[in-house]
Amino acid sequence: MSLSEKADVSTFVDLTQHEIEALKTRFNLADAHTHQRQSATQERIVSRLPELWHESETKQQAHFERLFLDAFFRLHRQPTALTMGRTLLSYSASVSTMVAGMFLKQRGKSVALVEPCFDNLVDLLRNMQVPISPLAESALHHRESIYERLVEQVDADAIYLVDPNNPTGFTLLAEKLEGFREVVRYCVDHDKVLVMDFCFASFALCDERVGRVDVYQLLEESGVTYLVMEDTGKTWPIQDAKCAMLTASRDIHEEVYNLHTSVLLNVSPFVLNMVTQYIEDSIEDGFASVRDIIETNARTARTALSGTVLEFQEPVVGTSVAWFRIKPEALTATALQSVLFDEEVYVLPGTFFYWNTPAKGERYVRLALAREPEVFAGAMERTRKVLERYAG
Repeated sequence: MSLSEKADVSTFVDLTQHEIEALKTRFNLADAHTHQRQSATQERIVSRLPELWHESETKQQAHFERLFLDAFFRLHRQPTALTMGRTLLSYSASVSTMVAGMFLKQRGKSVALVEPCFDNLVDLLRNMQVPISPLAESALHHRESIYERLVEQVDADAIYLVDPNNPTGFTLLAEKLEGFREVVRYCVDHDKVLVMDFCFASFALCDERVGRVDVYQLLEESGVTYLVMEDTGKTWPIQDAKCAMLTASRDIHEEVYNLHTSVLLNVSPFVLNMVTQYIEDSIEDGFASVRDIIETNARTARTALSGTVLEFQEPVVGTSVAWFRIKPEALTATALQSVLFDEEVYVLPGTFFYWNTPAKGERYVRLALAREPEVFAGAMERTRKVLERYAG
C-alpha cells in the first residue's frame, strides 16, 4: 500500500471503521476475529462440510439448536443455563446486544457501562437512545470494595459489564463467584438490571487459573433481573460463521423474546451444525487448538516488544487481545498507530476503548493475537523496528 493510497484514519468514528481498513493491511492486528489456520482435527471438520450441509437440510431447526446449546453450555460448564431453556440465538453478538438495547430503551432504563470497553457497545446503546454513563473498571478490581464503589458511582438503572473485559482481560470471576456475587448483591439490593457480556468467556476456559463456574445458578438463585450475552465469534477460525446467545431472567424473558422475534427468525441450521462440531472438537482437545495459538502469539508479542516504549499489561485472563501501555508521555496512541500504519502494521488505539475519556486511551494500544503464528511473528518483528525509532 502506497502512502498516497492510505486512508485518513483520523476521520474514522469508531473501532469497526479502523478494523475494516485493517483488513486491507499486510499485518492486520486490529480485529479480534480469528484469522489463524485450522488445526489437524478442525481440518477434518472442513472436509465434512458437504456432509454437514446435507444433514442440515434433512433435520429440523430445533434439532440443531438443541445440539448447539447442549455443546456450548457443556463446554462452558453452565448446566443451569441449559436446563432453563430461555436462551435465544442470533447470528452475531451485535444483534443480541441490539435486542438488549431495545429492551432497555423500551423500559426507559439508563445504563452504567464499563470503561474501557469495545466502543460498538457504546454506539449500539446510543443509537437505541439509551442514556449511558461510565463505570470505571477499576471499581471492580477489589472484591471487598465492589459493593461500596458501585453505591458511590452508579446512578443509572442498569449496570453493563464485559467479562472478561475487552481490551484489558479483567474478570470478576478470578476468585470463582466472589467478585461477581458482590455485583449481583448490589443489583438486587438497589433494583438494578444487570447486563453481562460474556463474549470473551471462552478464553477463561483456556486459563487453568480461572476457568468458569456456573454463573447462571447464582443469577437465578439471587432473583436479579438480568440479560446475558454469549458468543462463538471470537473463538474458532470459521470464516466469521458464528452464533450469539441472549439469555434473560424469567421476569423479563417474554418481553425480550417478543423483541427478539421482531429482529430475526433463526440462525442458519448449517452454521449451527458446523459450529457445534468445532465446540465438540474443543471439548475433546481441552481447548488446545484455541489456547496454543493465543499463548504462542502472546509470548511472541511480549518477547519482541520487551524493552521498547510499549509495556505489556498483564491480564487477569489471557484473551485473544494484548493491551500495551505507551510509556513516553509525549507519544500518543494516535501518533503511534499512524506510524505503524505507514509500515503496514495496523493496531487499535486506546482512545475509542476509553469511550468517555479518550485522553486516557492515548496511553494504550491493542493488538489482536488470533493470527497464524508465522504471520504474527513477522508483524512483531516489523513493529519492534518501528518502536526502535523511539529508543532512548
